[in-house]
Amino acid sequence: MNYRHAYHAGNWADCMKHALLVWLLRALAKKQKPFFVLDTHAGSGQYDLESEEARRTGEAETGIRRLMAAPHSAFADYLGLVRQLGLYPGSPALIRALLRPGDRLACCELHPEEHAALRARFTRDSQIQVHLRDGFGALVALLPPAERRGLVLIDPPYEATDEYLNAAVGLATANSRFPSGVLAAWYPIKHRAPVRSMHATIRDVGMRDVVAAEFLLRAPLDPARLNGCGLVVVNPPWGFESEAQALLTALLQRLGSREHGAEVGVVRLADE
Repeated sequence: MNYRHAYHAGNWADCMKHALLVWLLRALAKKQKPFFVLDTHAGSGQYDLESEEARRTGEAETGIRRLMAAPHSAFADYLGLVRQLGLYPGSPALIRALLRPGDRLACCELHPEEHAALRARFTRDSQIQVHLRDGFGALVALLPPAERRGLVLIDPPYEATDEYLNAAVGLATANSRFPSGVLAAWYPIKHRAPVRSMHATIRDVGMRDVVAAEFLLRAPLDPARLNGCGLVVVNPPWGFESEAQALLTALLQRLGSREHGAEVGVVRLADE
């Protein structure tokens, strides 16, 4: 309830998450049948990088602004959408930009001010529902969708120590209710212990066809710093592993330094 993404919008972790999100959505759109997207922790939708909050941290300078100044062909699609949408787009804005007629998006946000901004942004949009509710509860209430195909994005703020477990359990819940869906959960990497526990939980609950893509800005040795981040994907579309590796490698070239321990990796947590 205290987390405000305006302070962190457009940082390197956003770039990683959103570049992969755009690829997943493009993959879904290759088939003509409509799809449904559930964004469990949606935020306000778009962010002004000249706002007081963004300028206070300056995190966009080593993220999206660096990418825009030295673009790479691997994330041309993502950067094109950022330019097209104006203010830095959060996941709801990126998803909306890639919906076709007949596709749907449901956004959940529990912070009152963030929810109000999100609702105002999409108030006349018949393809989008905005809910003032807990995103983990929405995995039961809103799944399965009538479309029977689509994407679930689980992206909590990780303010509480149990949110790694909540994200893993949330994936399992979504998988049980929407087994045909592409399910993605973002997570921060400060040190390895909570990530290892999250991955172990995912394996233990028996989900199949699970991949984890990770971007480390530095070695994950300081638990007080955000050193990297990852995206777990259940039922990844064909080609995700190789494309994610290429995207993350390009991101490493622009935003990271191997001298400081930066690295990327795509690993399979569970086979099909």
